[in-house]
Amino acid sequence: MATTPGRRLRADAERSMRAIMTAAERLLGENPAATTEQIAEAAGVARTTIHRRFASREALIEAMEATAWREMDEAVEAARPRTAPPLVALHQATANILRTKPGWRFTLARSVPLGAEARTLQASVMEKCDAAFHRAKEAGILPPDADAAWARRVYLALLTETVDGMTAPAGPDADADPDALASRLLDTLLRGVATH
Repeated sequence: MATTPGRRLRADAERSMRAIMTAAERLLGENPAATTEQIAEAAGVARTTIHRRFASREALIEAMEATAWREMDEAVEAARPRTAPPLVALHQATANILRTKPGWRFTLARSVPLGAEARTLQASVMEKCDAAFHRAKEAGILPPDADAAWARRVYLALLTETVDGMTAPAGPDADADPDALASRLLDTLLRGVATH
């Protein structure tokens, strides 16, 4: 089937948006003061292309936040946190996040309040995470008296540290497989670091 001009334009626009966001993520991670002109040059697009797509530099960053949290939400949802066996869901969600999060280090690490769309997506991710931990507790993977909210906080801290190890120059986990890292992370979460 032939591609219609409208569809081709939409695909081109999508590629252009992705190129802009990828360049912005890299440049802003290196220099948070990078300009839209520098981002346009790195993305291989005209500055006017960025201005046509985004009303301002902050609008670009808000779009990046929404895209990053949408991808995180999709990564967690793909693990079927409400229906897969709890340990399987936790492992798969962790591996999926470890494949996704390193591409959005700058965007996901910002300490300013999120825009409305990103905030909604973040809440969805956290709700799915809470559901997975609640099911893990019901299945006996976590002890009955475990504080699921605390377990989630520790889990998120371990995720952040793992991503740092994957993405830092000469990081200890730079070439590690996300599935192997997910197993190590969950083993640490559920059993600690002592030998059993």
